[in-house]
Parts: sequence; structure tokens; C-alpha cells
Amino acid sequence: MESTAALASLLRLQDGVISRRQILELGGTDNDIERWCRRARLARVHEGVYVEHTGPLTREQRWWSAVLCHEPAALTGLSALRAHRIRGPWLGREEKVVQLLVSRTRRLHPAPGVELHRSQHFDQIAQLHLSPPRVAVEHAALGAASSARDDAAAVAVLADLCQQRRTTVGRLLEAIELRPRLPRRRLLVEILVDIDAGAFSVLERRYLSDVERKHGLPRGHRQRRVDRDRPISRAPAGPGGVIFRDVEYLAHLLLVELDGRLGHEWSEDRWLDLDRDIGAAISNRLTIRPGWRQVLEPCRLAAAVALILRARGWAGWPVACGPDCTIRTWLNIGDSPARGAGESPLSRRTA
Repeated sequence: MESTAALASLLRLQDGVISRRQILELGGTDNDIERWCRRARLARVHEGVYVEHTGPLTREQRWWSAVLCHEPAALTGLSALRAHRIRGPWLGREEKVVQLLVSRTRRLHPAPGVELHRSQHFDQIAQLHLSPPRVAVEHAALGAASSARDDAAAVAVLADLCQQRRTTVGRLLEAIELRPRLPRRRLLVEILVDIDAGAFSVLERRYLSDVERKHGLPRGHRQRRVDRDRPISRAPAGPGGVIFRDVEYLAHLLLVELDGRLGHEWSEDRWLDLDRDIGAAISNRLTIRPGWRQVLEPCRLAAAVALILRARGWAGWPVACGPDCTIRTWLNIGDSPARGAGESPLSRRTA
């Protein structure tokens, strides 16, 4: 072989993985490949793809093997996010398959351990100059969000990227324009457009419908104008020295300020904060600040708000929103209270 130095350099660049095509381009032959395999200098991973040892593959070597076997190809979804060094609990600990993107025009059978995705915009979103090649972080995030276990987890993917300052809402909106058939697209577009405009009307509507109405909570006063100098919460001031409350339960001294930002509020610590608010709900005016993640778990949030309201004098009980409602679990109740003034509608609705 003419250029052993170039071969060694390429192996270092590709984490010890190389393809038959690359070996031939460097002046090697099929006889060279066969000899190196006999001497255990190379081991076959996929058809036409080799690694420079005979032991288990590292995660990076699995990525390179998949890319080289299907080239031109790029990591996508969770595989791409890992390669981009994104952090998040939704990534999981194990990577069962390598997620790979190729052009929609190609007809390929995926190699073992590879999950193929296709896009007509492959040339626009694949970053083939990276090592290993992968799609842009926005498209990787949208792919991961579309396959998340539920809506809250889907939006958490985008939130973590914004928190880590790896992208912006604007860039995510541009990327989603290229994905008209993306699962959960309507939800993600609603959230991103709402946040980008700085108005959280979609979030407020979801709270009203999914949390308050469906679970039989008292109807709160919305966008109530109050003087700025009343120290109730840290809500931003509006024109003329006034502020507007998102939702206020006047009789029970409870404010619900809906927080539509993407960032640290998506962590599980926000639920711990809410649990502390419930414990502290004794007699003072209280402000809670649920965000998108909490509103996308409406049964859990309804239980939290109901417990606070009851601690502040509400004599009612929330109702189950349907046969799959989990509010009973979050209220931590077994047998329903006896019928009477504080009778739980849960027993009637779910019986």
C-alpha cells in the first residue's frame, strides 16, 4: 500500500473505523484488506466497513460504522444529539440503535443495529463536514422530540437545548418549516410560535381547558389589572405602572402565573418547588408559576392546585377528567371521603 501514513491518519480521525472505498482510494487493495483481517489488524463490522481491532465497538465506532456503511449519511435524532454533546435525562443511558438519516431518493436496507430515516432535505440539514457526520442540532432535536414518550418529554428536549444555549427558538422555528409531517408538529409549532412572540396565550388556554375546566376547579379571574405597587408577586409591570395577573383565585388568595419560558424551569426541581408551595399554603397569599411541562401534565397540576385551594378554604373537590385521569394518584387518596359538605366528586365521576 502506497500511503500507510494517510491510512493511520484517517483511522485516527474516524475512531479506528474505515471503509473499503477509503482503503482503495488510498492505494490499498482487496488483497490488503483480506491479509489485514487474517492478521487481526482489521475486523469486519458491516459489508465494506472495518475496525482496527477485534474487541467490542465503542459508541463512536458504532456511529462511524453506520455512517460509512450507508454513506452519504448522517447521524440523526438521539444519536446526533449525543454526538453534539447535548445533555438531558431524556437521552437515556443506553443507545440500542444508531439513528441515521439518508436522502429520501435512496433505497437502502439498514445494517444490523441501524435505524434509517429519510428526508428530501438531506443536503440542507446534514453536516457532512463534522466528525462523524450528523444533522444540525435543531433537526436532531426535532427528531428526538417527535419520538419522545409523551408531549411533556417532547417539549423538554427543545427546552434543554435552549437552556444549554445550543440553539434558539427562532432557529427551531426555521427548522420545523422543513418538517411538515413531523409527529407532534402542531404542538411544537404552537409552543415555539407562542414563546417567540413573547405571549403565552396557548399556554393560558391549555391551563383553562385541560387543568381548570376538565377537573372542576373554581374558575379563576384572568388578566386582572392591579396596581404595580401591590407586592403580590414579581410579575412584570405593564404600561402605566400596572401589572396583569394570569389567573387569580381571589377568594383563596392564590395566584397562578403561567411561565412560558424555555429553560431551567423544565427540570424536575420545578415539581419539587411546587410541592414545597403546597406545604407552605397556610394563610398567606401564594404565587405558583407552572410552565409548559406542568400544564402538559394537567391531572398532576390540577391535583396540586386543588390541594392548595383546599388548604385555603375551598370546600370542593376536583373531578376526574376521564377514565384515564391520574388525579386520584396525585391527590394520594384511597377511599373517597364520606358524602357530605366535602364530598369528593371523584367517586361519582369515576365510579
